[in-house]
Amino acid sequence: MEDSPINRLPEDTLHQIFSSLSLRQIMICRSVCKLFNRTLTSSSFIHLISARSHLHLLALRPPHLHHHHHSRHASLHSCIHVYDPDQNQWLRFSLDFLPFRSPHPVASSLGLVYLWADSPDSNKSLIVCNPLTRQYRVLPQLGSAWSRHGSVLVDSRNRVMVLTELAALYFSFSQKTQQWLKFSSNLPSKPRSPIVISNSVFALCDVGSPWRSKWKLFSCAVKNLLNLNLNVMNNNWECLERHEWGDIFDIMKRPRLIPGDGNKILMIGGLKSNYSFNQSCSTILILRLDLETMEWEEATRMPEAMHRWFQDSKFKVFGGGNRVCFSGKKVGRLAFWDCCKWRWIDGVPGNGDELFRGFTFEARLTAIP
Repeated sequence: MEDSPINRLPEDTLHQIFSSLSLRQIMICRSVCKLFNRTLTSSSFIHLISARSHLHLLALRPPHLHHHHHSRHASLHSCIHVYDPDQNQWLRFSLDFLPFRSPHPVASSLGLVYLWADSPDSNKSLIVCNPLTRQYRVLPQLGSAWSRHGSVLVDSRNRVMVLTELAALYFSFSQKTQQWLKFSSNLPSKPRSPIVISNSVFALCDVGSPWRSKWKLFSCAVKNLLNLNLNVMNNNWECLERHEWGDIFDIMKRPRLIPGDGNKILMIGGLKSNYSFNQSCSTILILRLDLETMEWEEATRMPEAMHRWFQDSKFKVFGGGNRVCFSGKKVGRLAFWDCCKWRWIDGVPGNGDELFRGFTFEARLTAIP
C-alpha cells in the first residue's frame, strides 16, 4: 500500500474517517496493514474514541495455574481467549507486549484486565493491562502467597482488592501513597466466589461443620477513600439474613455468586433433590437477589437435556449481568444462559477436558491510570 493515495492523507483526516467505525470494525482494520495499525493504535486516536461503546465479552482464565513448577521456558506470547456472544465467535487478544512469564488473567473492569505474572525475580506480580491498547502497569509488589490464596476483585472505579479468609489488601490508583493497604478480614471461613457490587463486597462462607456445609451470605462496605482523611476500610463483615428467606441457602449444593444487572446478585448452584448427606441435584438453579428490596426470586433453571451433561459432576460458573457460562469436566463446550435463552457455546479452546473459569470483559480503548 506504499503507493496508495491513502498514505498522503493527513493523520487528522484518517482519524476522522476511522472514528466512524464501530470498535469491532476498528479491531479488524488494525490487522489490514502497518499504516492502519499505527494509525488505530496511536494515543491521539485512542483518546478520540475513548468514549466509544464497548464490546461485551466473556474471557476465559487458563484452566490450570502451576505456582511452583512452571517451566522457565514458558512462552511470552500468551493470549486471552474471549467469546463474543453477540457475534457467536471466539476471539484472541495477544499478550505478547507483556515482558513477563506465565500471565494468568483473573479479573477485569472498564476495559482493563488484571493478571498475575512471574516477575524477573520469580515472584508473582499483579499487573493491569489493556490488550486493545497494548499498555500495562505493574502494581506494587505482593508476596506469592496472595496469588495462591487471594481472590482479586475490581470495582467500577478500578479500585483493587485481594481478599482472603484472614486479610484483605486494598489499592486505589488515586491514593497519594501508591501502596497496598492491609486490613483484617476475620471471616468465619474462606470466602467463596466474592464479588463487588456498588461499594460493597459480598461473599459466601461455610459456617457449618466438617460433615455438613451451611452457607451464609456476608457483606462488607468499602469506604470511598477519596472522601476520607484517613485510609480506612470498613472490615466489619455482616451476615445478611432475613426470616422470610427461609432455607434459601439449604436447597442449593455448592452455591456461588455472580454480579447481576444493576444492584442485583445471582446465586447459582445445584438444586438438591433431598436433604441427605450426599444428595444428588435435580437441576442447576439461578436465583436473583434484589439488594434494594432484599427479596429473592428464581431467575431460571438449566434445561433437563443440558443438565444431563453436568449431573453429579464438578462444574465452574462465570459471567455477569444476565449472561452466565457453565464449564463441566469433559463436556467439551460451555452451557450458556443469555437473559432468557439457554444454548451451547462450541469451539472452546483446548481439548475439551478442562474446567474453565472466567470473567466478563468489556473491551474498550481505556487508558491505564
